[in-house]
Amino acid sequence: MAPLLGGYNPNSLHAEGRAARAAVDSAREAVARVLGATPREIVFTGGGSESDVLAIVGAARAASARGRHVVTVATEHHAVLRAVDVLERDGWRVTRLAVDARGLVEPAAFAAALTAETTVASVMLANNEIGVVQPIAELARIARERGVLLHTDAVQAAGWLPLDVDALGVDLLSLSAHKFHGPKGVGVLYVRRGTALEPLIVGGGQEHGLRAGTENVAGIAGFAVALTLADAERPVTAPRVAALRDRLQAGIVAAIPDVVVNGAGAPRLPTSLSVAFAGVPSDALLIRLDLEGVAASAGSACAAGSLEPSHVAAALGLGARHRLGVIRFSLGRDTTQGQVDDVVRRLPAIMASMGTSLIV
Repeated sequence: MAPLLGGYNPNSLHAEGRAARAAVDSAREAVARVLGATPREIVFTGGGSESDVLAIVGAARAASARGRHVVTVATEHHAVLRAVDVLERDGWRVTRLAVDARGLVEPAAFAAALTAETTVASVMLANNEIGVVQPIAELARIARERGVLLHTDAVQAAGWLPLDVDALGVDLLSLSAHKFHGPKGVGVLYVRRGTALEPLIVGGGQEHGLRAGTENVAGIAGFAVALTLADAERPVTAPRVAALRDRLQAGIVAAIPDVVVNGAGAPRLPTSLSVAFAGVPSDALLIRLDLEGVAASAGSACAAGSLEPSHVAAALGLGARHRLGVIRFSLGRDTTQGQVDDVVRRLPAIMASMGTSLIV
């Protein structure tokens, strides 16, 4: 990326501009190779959230003459949920499907939700909180039979799952570079050839007329290199990290009583372990973990001094003693067995010291 940071506008016709354009074109070709797509089907954006909103709102508006109904899932990323909220305020009807206790969408329920007026459905490939992998290929087949466009947020899955768009069967797919060690602030939306979108950002004709604005040349180049590397390393990295995830899960379950593993029994990403500790508020536990040098995140948010479960935890139907104690441990290519064992070693003492914080 470094040589491109102070570079020229790729829309200029002089030699320097043409060199910048060549860098963007090369990156587009590299991303297309990983996805099994054509370069024309790759649209660079400012990140995963923008890609999600462009896919859902853009496709729904473009197809509004056919119908004004969209379908999504209760456990989607907030970018997707807020996008359908926008459509709902503008008069679209929105169906938000429930998931089972594992976090999975039932294909039969998905099929039943599609009507003659449904134009777009959005189901994420892998959940960003619990890592559960949805049966996207099956859902895409159902949607295609009904003439419904299927979008998938694959942000969390990149570098860990195959992303061949023909095998998945999707019409729209979102990615974000920072999830596979690329730069922050750059994303991709795959748009299957022939899929109509109404742009959200208008101005010039950049990105096939779907996303106006001078391209982030350095970020785009970094996106392509990072995605190419992550996909090439996936056959080795994914099973190694999955084994570490299983080791961490087994250690926590053995060391701490009354723990629920969110997504247990469903296919999950190697990188995500979401557990619900009974009677312990997640914010207090996160603070203690941080003091011990363990960086984790919560599946619940603290607002105005009162804990509320995340929308994902709520959708799983966790009981009262568990839903406020959800913690997500994220693993990656640099995670070591020593780090995993250190977390397991420290947890019992941390939990024992939190007796006064227990939720009854």
